[in-house]
Amino acid sequence: MRPQPLPNKALKIGNNIIIADLHLGYEESLAREGAYLPKAFHEMISSLKTMLQKEKPKRLIINGDLKHSFIPFRREKLELKAFFEEISPLVNEIVVVKGNHDVGIVWIKELGVEAVDELEISGWKIVHGHKIVEGNKFIIGHEHPAIRLRDEVGALIKAPIFLLSEELIVLPAFTPWAYGNDILREIVSPFLLKFNIEDAEVVVPIEDELLNFSTMKQLREVLRKI
Repeated sequence: MRPQPLPNKALKIGNNIIIADLHLGYEESLAREGAYLPKAFHEMISSLKTMLQKEKPKRLIINGDLKHSFIPFRREKLELKAFFEEISPLVNEIVVVKGNHDVGIVWIKELGVEAVDELEISGWKIVHGHKIVEGNKFIIGHEHPAIRLRDEVGALIKAPIFLLSEELIVLPAFTPWAYGNDILREIVSPFLLKFNIEDAEVVVPIEDELLNFSTMKQLREVLRKI
């Protein structure tokens, strides 16, 4: 079964929707350090609910970094509970594949949400991507992949992307606060070092459409000439 990228920064496989890197509680973590951002919580819930109502999957899979802080705190727990209360009625099942930020989330089982280290669907192994595991075909998050583009006035902007190949699919971060890691300059996940991503398709989700920017190799060559 061929995975299908969606404009909502999600991946669909059969009756499954996969998203990654929500980093719930990010704003609260920054506030504790004295930096304040408007909350993206309701924006993420609204976007996710709209997508689930349209696609009608049976299962939602959150591929790692459901939450942000490495140190669990009370406000974060309240935010996670509110999130699942909004989303759970729209699907039959929610599974969280644990990421490196997901410290202390065992308690979400009380909400009927399963937390696992990895999951396999149609020959694809779903892992967060912060550490190498055995297998042949993977769907990962963690990287927050992006590319730098120039807008109509010449300013540089970062655009989140999917990377799609026969062996590796890299999901963009679902949170709007992740400006992304420019994979043409730096790589974070060890999976992108293990697999040859030069022939991977670069697909940019923008509003209600997906833009295909060809392969990494071809994109690199085009940008080099600009």
